[in-house]
Amino acid sequence: MNLSRREAILLALASVAATSLPAQVKAAVEDAIAAFTGGAELKSEGITLTAPEIAENGNTVPVAVDAPGSASILILAAGNPTPGVATFTFGPAAGSRMAATRIRLATTQDVIAIAKMEDGSFAEAKATVKVTIGGCGG
Repeated sequence: MNLSRREAILLALASVAATSLPAQVKAAVEDAIAAFTGGAELKSEGITLTAPEIAENGNTVPVAVDAPGSASILILAAGNPTPGVATFTFGPAAGSRMAATRIRLATTQDVIAIAKMEDGSFAEAKATVKVTIGGCGG
């Protein structure tokens, strides 16, 4: 196989872009968490994330988050090109501090839920969801 100089340069640039994409997505997740928490420490108590271990269709993955005493909940899909999925905010008259929705997952990845508690602390829960078919990535 003979490559021209132009083809070799384009191939090199494409490989650099492909290897930097996961780092960009990871940075986007970290930035979203930092923006939501203000850099505060995350604890693991006080929040429950329910997601399937295996999703046969990545287009509609059911996710539920229960965080009694929370003021708001952020849901992130760590492997999606745009990791922010949803933010739920609860008022003082909210009877239940839980949220349930269906999300789209590009590939097998972590789903992250972060709850801001009424006392100003933050709680985090993670679940790995294996996507077998479908999804936005195939």
